[in-house]
Amino acid sequence: MNDDESKKLAPRYLGQDSALPTSPEVATLDYVSNPRAGELFLTRFAAPEFTSLCPVTGQPDFAHLVIDYAPGETIVESKSLKLFLGSFRNHAAFHEDCTVGIGRRLFDEMQPIWLRIGGYWYPRGGIPIDVFWQSGGPPEGLWVPEQGVASYRGRG
Repeated sequence: MNDDESKKLAPRYLGQDSALPTSPEVATLDYVSNPRAGELFLTRFAAPEFTSLCPVTGQPDFAHLVIDYAPGETIVESKSLKLFLGSFRNHAAFHEDCTVGIGRRLFDEMQPIWLRIGGYWYPRGGIPIDVFWQSGGPPEGLWVPEQGVASYRGRG
């Protein structure tokens, strides 16, 4: 890796005071070299308090996101991911757009071997909406546990 590549992979937010980006479009995700490049493993991020806005009513929407990926040459730096996800708080989009957009952006930028995202959205209009996206079938030999988020049951 040359010096230019090393600078591109240097985290910008880690260890710094960082303001929440104003929108997902201006949020920057940091990627760092995978310390186990060439080894097949799964990384999971869970964001149980994800929020965005309904594009029609402007009311808040809430979801539990689970992001699983098998890294390639890079991994996403977790603080930049937290800031990126937080940037959706004032972003108006349907559940499908948020969930698939997050998965697609991570996949396109990080270029992992495999990625999936589950968006377990709390009810809107009395109907919970769950949205799932993955880049393709998981690679052979990758242990992919269940995401562990139960379907919405209301009061149980």
